[in-house]
Amino acid sequence: MPFIKSDRFLKTIRREPVDATPVWIMRQAGRYLPEYRATRAKAGSFLRLCKTPELACEVTLQPLQRYPLDASIIFSDILTIPDAMGLGLEVRESEGPVFTNPLTSALQIQRLEVPDPEKLAYVYSAINLVSKELAGNLPLIGFCGSPWTLAAYMLEGKSKQGFNKVFTLMQENPALLHSLLATLAQAVSAHLNAQIEAGVQAVMIFDTWGGLLTTPQYETFSLTYMQEVIAGLAKKNNQAIPTILFTKGGKHWLEQIATTGCDVIGLDWEVSLQEAKSRVGNQVALQGNMNPSFLLKSPDIIQTEAANILASFGKGSGHVFNLGHGITPDVPPEHVAVLIDAIHHESKKYHV
Repeated sequence: MPFIKSDRFLKTIRREPVDATPVWIMRQAGRYLPEYRATRAKAGSFLRLCKTPELACEVTLQPLQRYPLDASIIFSDILTIPDAMGLGLEVRESEGPVFTNPLTSALQIQRLEVPDPEKLAYVYSAINLVSKELAGNLPLIGFCGSPWTLAAYMLEGKSKQGFNKVFTLMQENPALLHSLLATLAQAVSAHLNAQIEAGVQAVMIFDTWGGLLTTPQYETFSLTYMQEVIAGLAKKNNQAIPTILFTKGGKHWLEQIATTGCDVIGLDWEVSLQEAKSRVGNQVALQGNMNPSFLLKSPDIIQTEAANILASFGKGSGHVFNLGHGITPDVPPEHVAVLIDAIHHESKKYHV
């Protein structure tokens, strides 16, 4: 099917005039959609879905066939790089992501290398397929986990509250942790550059666990390496590709994030758009920041909260509407339609 053309997303990042606030949703291709669940069942597993370009393309497009979204994001996972490094990623229903070969020794860390792009070719193939289907009508976003977030998973072996092992390494052998993060920064830049080459028009860095850090730790072990990633990104047709940087729990560091070279700061719901805008001014655009739990409430409440968030940013371009984290599997699909319609309708008065 042909997709409705929208250039609101990229114009908004450049803070150019638009007719309405653009909206896309983190994890917009996901388990809340019955068609996604059917495709995943056909694939047999989450990882097989990720690693089969035709199926990854199918689920990337599914929300666009339902809703008038202003951007698409490639269906993949933030942990593809560690998997390509040989850590053996599995996604288990009861536990989530698990590495069968986590980092347990200094020697393992020292031997890590930036993975051969061929090991991640399934991501780039899926991007190629989606790009052909979109035919320039909607921008496509590529993404990756931040070096800090990847290191936390790689050392712990799975998602675990507190991620104690990365903090133990930070305390006992900070030089070794820096070595790991430096390698991961190179790998993340390389992976994002390959996605850019394959056809994405913007990239996003998910620093999911940056909020666990103190300010000195964040600046030293997370922010520095995300800045390295951004500095390592290639241009396409002599144009820099827009970068979104999202640190969950990052409300304390907006000023520092704005200096990394990113174009957009992704916000969770712990800081208002009004405050964020006052702190970073016109340095960057802002993305966010509805709490996903509002999508479980009534349509009236969804519309009211959407209006509140739009009012918090106020007049002018520079705001990409999104959730403050990924959409949850229990959200009714019709509530997403209510949200998108509310954003497009209610935001027009801020763009006259």
